[in-house]
Amino acid sequence: MFYETGRNASVGEENTVYIGQKPTMNYVLAVVTQFNNGCSEVTIKARGRAISRAVDVAEIVRHRFIQEAAVRDIKIETEVLKGEGGSTANVSSIEIYMSR
Repeated sequence: MFYETGRNASVGEENTVYIGQKPTMNYVLAVVTQFNNGCSEVTIKARGRAISRAVDVAEIVRHRFIQEAAVRDIKIETEVLKGEGGSTANVSSIEIYMSR
């Protein structure tokens, strides 16, 4: 299940920002806040149509707010989700690892 920042974050995921349907700047603020609170690494995660918003968030943070932030790694994958009635759907996902 994908959750947005602050909701149901499990241990070890306090420096993870989940991208959803909110405006891009909301997520930029979440990433910048994580860095300003002392995190040296922040992970941005998104699935499906939110992938382009995740890339936008990473680029806005890097170019406008925290110039010393860098993209350390990017992981992409396809998740197979089972729907009602036994059907399956392929959903792309991305994880962008940023460090200061």
